[in-house]
Amino acid sequence: MNSQSTPLIVYLENLGYKVETNNHDSVIKNYNNAGDAIRSLYEGVGLRNISHSGIIELRGNDVLEFIHRIATNNVKNLAKEEIIDTIFTSEKGRIIDRTTLLNFDSHQLLICSAAHKEKIVSWINKYVITDDVKTTVTEGKYTIFELLGPQADSFVTLISGSIVNNIQPNTFKIVHTEGILFFLVKIKDDNGNIKFWTISDEENARRLTKYIIENKGLFDFNFVGEDVYNSFRIEQGILAAPSEINDEINPHEARLMRLVSSTKGCYIGQEVIARLETYDKVQKYITGIEFLEPPLPESHFVLIDEDNKEAGIITSYVKSLKLNRFIGLGYVRKNFLGDGTKVIAKDQFHRTSRVEIKSLPFKK
Repeated sequence: MNSQSTPLIVYLENLGYKVETNNHDSVIKNYNNAGDAIRSLYEGVGLRNISHSGIIELRGNDVLEFIHRIATNNVKNLAKEEIIDTIFTSEKGRIIDRTTLLNFDSHQLLICSAAHKEKIVSWINKYVITDDVKTTVTEGKYTIFELLGPQADSFVTLISGSIVNNIQPNTFKIVHTEGILFFLVKIKDDNGNIKFWTISDEENARRLTKYIIENKGLFDFNFVGEDVYNSFRIEQGILAAPSEINDEINPHEARLMRLVSSTKGCYIGQEVIARLETYDKVQKYITGIEFLEPPLPESHFVLIDEDNKEAGIITSYVKSLKLNRFIGLGYVRKNFLGDGTKVIAKDQFHRTSRVEIKSLPFKK
């Protein structure tokens, strides 16, 4: 089903929001005033529709054991209503995608990036031989909302009641309130902040949207479009596929080794990833980059030093809504990683801009 014609998208469009196509998915890039939305993410609560993510349904008796065997994290004993992040890596130890696995007991959901969902399904199916594992890329079956910001916990109490107090981080529960049925997922993100997902069908998502609009009260609440979120994620150092997460990068370089179990034994790419650490072979890491002069739009930058030696690449950049300056993310060789180190960004037309290396997340 074309997501642009689904009830939720039509409902949001009828509220006056502009629907645009992004990588064949219908999304809303801007809901309202960008300044209000970015403020909600830092001071209030923002709601983002992430239903355009890759949502893969896994069924079969061997799912957890199979994912445990081929991906980086220890998922074999994942309990019912628990979630865990894990990475699928190639034989060369490169990232295919970062994913979140949710155990519903009767089946599992694997949430990945929209950009890599077909690649993930192909990768899983490549290794299924006699295992009881069946994959389905769902289209329109699930709607996922993400609630972010310091008021998220209190706001979730508004829409789910006291059940939120019984949900531990990285677990989920079913919620039935005000005639709305959904799963509520509590997640601790990479920076240690708590965020929430709601997972439902589209009709319940539409009801939830209407309920939130009518009952948001005094909360500093705003819908968050993709443009605002892109600024927020770069400010916070959140990696995205395919810009920062792709098969040119390994988990060491992406600073994602916390999602790689060092005790569970083999997985695809394990020997290469272990060897990189043992022999100190990691040459570059993700980091923040601040432009000291405005870059031209749609540019692709490599980083060089004053002697024209390679220093790294810029993977994404934006004019920060919070900081009001141009910032980005990139992979930088480790000898240039000192906070405040200055290098040169050269675009595809050999135009140059001065930039400064920054630690993540960005500070005011």
